[in-house]
Amino acid sequence: MLQLKSFYVIGIAVRTTNENGQAGKDIQAMWTTFMTDNILAKIPNKTSTTVYGIYTDYELDYTKPYTTILGCEVKNLDEIPEGMVGKKIDSGLYQKFEAKGNLMQGVVYQEWEKIWTMDLNRAYTADFEVYDEKSQNPEDAMVEIFIAINNFD
Repeated sequence: MLQLKSFYVIGIAVRTTNENGQAGKDIQAMWTTFMTDNILAKIPNKTSTTVYGIYTDYELDYTKPYTTILGCEVKNLDEIPEGMVGKKIDSGLYQKFEAKGNLMQGVVYQEWEKIWTMDLNRAYTADFEVYDEKSQNPEDAMVEIFIAINNFD
């Protein structure tokens, strides 16, 4: 387990659900928009070009609706462009996972399928994927996945 500090993200968002494969369609469409509309270049105050896929505002757990944000870490939320959202990811305990392989063959989703079956004490605050230099080659990528965990100490 890791203790992570809070950070801010600005990006585009979609409200979705894992029911009937809807999230797969919505998130794929969001990635397409992110790339086609060059959203990365439009995000102000970026601290890096690392892209975060954030899962937050869970209605209950992963089986119910939640919000997905695709964006970058920023210094603050002072300037959120029209059509984008800003979110503070709170500090907390996280369990780290790694999805390795070909992104086009669904390695990230396959890792999520494993996570969903694990007996994790999930907080359902904000979980996220990190797409950085290790994920630049889509055929041989490594994407880190961080799952928020409850702290009962």
